[in-house]
Amino acid sequence: MRKKGFTKRNWIGLGCIIICLLLSLVMHLIRQSWISGMEDQQMAERWNEEGGVSQISCFFSREAGITEERLIGFEHTLENALKEASIVLETENSGARLWTDAYSASGTLSVSTERATLNLKAIGIGGDFFQFHPMELLYGNYFSGNDLNTDYVVIDEETAWQLYGGIDVSGKFVTIGGRPHMIAGVIHRPQGRMEKAAGLDDSIIYVHLHTLQSFGYGAGSVENYEIVMPNPIKQFALQKVKEGLAVDEKEFICIENTGRFSTLKCLEILLQFGYRSMNGRAIIYPYWENIARGFEDRLSLVTLVYVIGLVIPAGILFFWVIGLWRHKSWTFGQLIRKGSDLIYKVQSDRVIKKERAKNKKDRKPIRVFYEEEKENDEEQ
Repeated sequence: MRKKGFTKRNWIGLGCIIICLLLSLVMHLIRQSWISGMEDQQMAERWNEEGGVSQISCFFSREAGITEERLIGFEHTLENALKEASIVLETENSGARLWTDAYSASGTLSVSTERATLNLKAIGIGGDFFQFHPMELLYGNYFSGNDLNTDYVVIDEETAWQLYGGIDVSGKFVTIGGRPHMIAGVIHRPQGRMEKAAGLDDSIIYVHLHTLQSFGYGAGSVENYEIVMPNPIKQFALQKVKEGLAVDEKEFICIENTGRFSTLKCLEILLQFGYRSMNGRAIIYPYWENIARGFEDRLSLVTLVYVIGLVIPAGILFFWVIGLWRHKSWTFGQLIRKGSDLIYKVQSDRVIKKERAKNKKDRKPIRVFYEEEKENDEEQ
């Protein structure tokens, strides 16, 4: 005779389900925490919260020969491509834009004050670089790569201390190539293990691309280009950027940042573990891309645990359902009859309640009924 109720095996299965679901929840929270912390990858969400836009990042070898003039030509090509696709702004705001972009290159600069002279890693920027890469600003402000005045710099707190013996130095000047440059702002440089391994192991000064190319060492053409633009259909933005830049595929890598850390994308990375780090192109990733790739590897493992935590309970429930089906003591006809009886009972209860309510409403109070009878007897 089959035992009724939960058996020991049932309780073990239920415990596995609860543990797996809790583990999956923890992995999900870790995923969300890591993803939300990578602000460099979320420009599309900041640009348009309603969606419909995509962030694209391109990384070039120095042999690609990408210049500011070439990027300006690409921007005109992009404007025409959007018009041909009937993608236009529907607003009266003259300052509104369909897209925004930024670009950068790396090198070294000699920076000096009366107190010290330093040879620093430098990133020369153009466009809305600091919108794509919002850093923790301690003092002052950012500068725009679109400004006509190119004599601004942003430094980290360690550099500020070495150059001036303090960190509140926004508004002061440093000398680069014999030319004074104003410190627009002072930022905090992350000191985590991931950040140091990615390239933030030393101080970095941010300057205009013209400054780096004029006075820097090892600076060449544009190495990184980023854009946020409309993406009405899947991979529309990615294809337009690739076509517009017209660079040999061996000389650049183009990545769609939007949706980069989705569950499916992370699981795809697991299939690339054997050869993911292999790269036959002469491309050096900037620190923000190194950080993103590092978190991609971590997220792929966390996502695997997250998915397993959902698959195991689903499997257990599936076999439970199969077991219940095999040992069922009912038929579909019985279920249909029980369902019909239940519906009939509910309808009957409603009718009875309505009748009772109606009778209660029509019934006179006992005292009034007694007084009326008494008056009738007296009249007779």
